[in-house]
Amino acid sequence: MNVALDTILPTYARAPVTFVEGDGCWLVDDNGERYLDFATGIAVVGLGHRHPDAVAAAHEQLDRLWHVSNLYWTVPMVELSRKLSERFGDPGCQAFFCNSGSEAVEAAIKYARKATGRHGIVAVDGSFHGRTMGSLSITGQPPKQDPFRPLLPGVTFVPLNDVDALRAAVSDEVGLVVFEPLLGEGGVRPASAEFVAAARDAAHEAGALLCLDEVQTGVGRTGSFFAWEQLEVAPDLVTLAKGLANGLPIGALLVSNAAPRGLEPGDHASTFGGNLVSCAAANAVVDALDEELLANVHERGAQLQAGLAALGLSVRGQGLLVGADVGRPAGEVVAALFERRLLTTSAGPETVRFSPSLTVSAELVEQALATVQEVLAA
Repeated sequence: MNVALDTILPTYARAPVTFVEGDGCWLVDDNGERYLDFATGIAVVGLGHRHPDAVAAAHEQLDRLWHVSNLYWTVPMVELSRKLSERFGDPGCQAFFCNSGSEAVEAAIKYARKATGRHGIVAVDGSFHGRTMGSLSITGQPPKQDPFRPLLPGVTFVPLNDVDALRAAVSDEVGLVVFEPLLGEGGVRPASAEFVAAARDAAHEAGALLCLDEVQTGVGRTGSFFAWEQLEVAPDLVTLAKGLANGLPIGALLVSNAAPRGLEPGDHASTFGGNLVSCAAANAVVDALDEELLANVHERGAQLQAGLAALGLSVRGQGLLVGADVGRPAGEVVAALFERRLLTTSAGPETVRFSPSLTVSAELVEQALATVQEVLAA
């Protein structure tokens, strides 16, 4: 396929491949070559490509109605909000739907500012929350921020799992404490239970809101619907996106019933938020995440981590969001794996990230591990 490179803004360093088909854990390029997908669109296609339930739900909705705007109610949006509220374990939990993780984070920032009347934000070094101006402002990676300064003022960054620094940073000017339960782009580093509990306590004592960014960790990726369930600390706000509709664009801000009321009609909006087709697919995804599938996430994640550790790598993660430090530039290893038809992504200078479908089999995990061993030995 002849790709007209001059017609696309160069915002991505794309691999030299054009994919035309997918099925389960496999992708096929325009030359008919098959690739084992342990990237899944950066932890997005959680149920695998062309999952029959998600496909059927999207097709059925496509045949009925695509868009009416948020001036009206739609059945898929209301159903999804109720299912997410049930998963949250909070009958009064409310949802705002948008199109991406960055938009969900922007909504969280605005919600906290309106609800608390404060503009201060505490975030975490190495975090990633998006590339819009608000979400970039709370992303703890200066190289991503520097070309676009000045950014949103009033943001303080603390080291992950440094409880003392966190407590010192949360003042009466802070309205939002926000971080990922497991840093995705920041090296697949988990927040400790102590840190998360301290963040909740410090936020509430100061009158601020705690937001856990589950754009990458949510929707079963770590072995529970929300990663925070394994930390036993319920946040005030949760952001979701990526895996929620198995590849169709969607984002969501969830607001706990215990949180102070914030946004009112006219305060925030998203023209395509709550899109009927995306919400229909998301309903199928939520329904598919049963105990059997989540058990597979735990089992295959443990298998993947053990196999990588047996290769002499430093490994960390939860469920099927796994990072391995390879002791050399991660991009070189990702490229070498790509040449052997295994797709992965980098998550830091020397960290290779593995995020296969939640439905991945033991056999495919072993195949991936064999390919990693081959690359490391080369």
